[in-house]
Amino acid sequence: MNWLRRLRHSIKLRLLAVFLLLALSVAFIFISGAQKAFSLGWREAARPLLMDYVSRLSADVAPNGTPEVSRAQAIVSRLPVITIDISGPRVNWRSYPQADGSRGPRARQPGDDRHDWGDDRDWDSLLKRTSADGHTISFGLNDTAFERRPRLFGFALTALLLITGLAWLYVRRLLRPLDDIRAGAMRFGAGEFAQPIALQPSRRHDELGELATTINTMGQDIHQMLEAQRALLLAISHELRSPLTRARLNTELLPDTPDVTPQRDALLRDLAEMARLISDLLESERLAGRHAALNREPTELAQLASEVIDELATTQPAASSIRLHAAVNLPALPLDRIRVRLLLRNLLDNALRHSADAPLPVELHIRRSGEAGQGIELEVRDHGPGVPDDQLPHLAQAFFRPDTARTRSAGGVGLGLYLCRLVAQAHGGTFAVRNVRPGLSVTVGLPPA
Repeated sequence: MNWLRRLRHSIKLRLLAVFLLLALSVAFIFISGAQKAFSLGWREAARPLLMDYVSRLSADVAPNGTPEVSRAQAIVSRLPVITIDISGPRVNWRSYPQADGSRGPRARQPGDDRHDWGDDRDWDSLLKRTSADGHTISFGLNDTAFERRPRLFGFALTALLLITGLAWLYVRRLLRPLDDIRAGAMRFGAGEFAQPIALQPSRRHDELGELATTINTMGQDIHQMLEAQRALLLAISHELRSPLTRARLNTELLPDTPDVTPQRDALLRDLAEMARLISDLLESERLAGRHAALNREPTELAQLASEVIDELATTQPAASSIRLHAAVNLPALPLDRIRVRLLLRNLLDNALRHSADAPLPVELHIRRSGEAGQGIELEVRDHGPGVPDDQLPHLAQAFFRPDTARTRSAGGVGLGLYLCRLVAQAHGGTFAVRNVRPGLSVTVGLPPA
């Protein structure tokens, strides 16, 4: 059930349940203890006093051995809580005349509720007396004395619920920092370290305040660690460019002989792949930085896509079969041509690698997007095997490769889609990956500004 699931997953609701159970338990224990104490005190002290008092009332009703109705009426008038029932050979009278159909208070006899009378069963010796002429005088309590009990119980229940509600509001106020801590942890998990968890001055020294401070410190440490890792990666990438350039130059100077040429060409391909990897690393770190700058200029995406396809076809013959579907009258968007060219190249190259044996070619769709149709949406779709659904959320992470792309021929190092996501986000756009069975679809949305 929904409420059971919410109870299991909510500390606030469980605390409220604990408060209610605690309040009910305290009330039950108090009432039970009070009743037990009254019962013990009744047997030891109050019972003899009651017996003596009833004897005196009986003597007042029948001073000469015969009950007098006038005296009984005087006692009832003086003590309305008491009822008197006289039965005998000559006098039959009761102070609560319900039996004859008239209206009036009902007598509350001891047998009605033994617990209200101390759980004593010998009531004949307590509340009944026999006069000298054989009349039986029975004393009881008027039921109107107990009419206020349900009302008092309602007042007590209302007060209990009110106190519980106030306690719930106070606990909710105490646990309110948990929502801020959760939101802050989600921001840190998404890589947003600029905004720490906000703390009120009055909450900085309690347990939740200390927890929020610890999480803020942890977030700053993680941020500094990531920045140091990024700086180290940038430094290594910069330093690797010089030896790679010298190695390529020395490789190109090797003699062009039948024995050396195949090895030289293979070495040049490896050096070109390493240079491209370093360029992607540097570009990804620039785009992932806080101050990524774009050189925007009006760009025709359909024309730029056609140029990228022609460039890929010079090195990959399969690129000539890419089908470009571009809508007519597409708006020219202010884009960074170099970064968008990199995005298109990586998306198409990734689709070509993963659909080498597919029966249908790679498709590139360019269409309008947004409410007014001022944005543009790019979709690159291949017809390969796709990826497992549980790996889709990780495809755009740095250095992540699905299980189907672990080989050298099927996949790179896992920077292509990551770099595409950074380019889309730098332009204020969106990036989404989904299985279309067969194949994989990558959609990039670019806003008009």
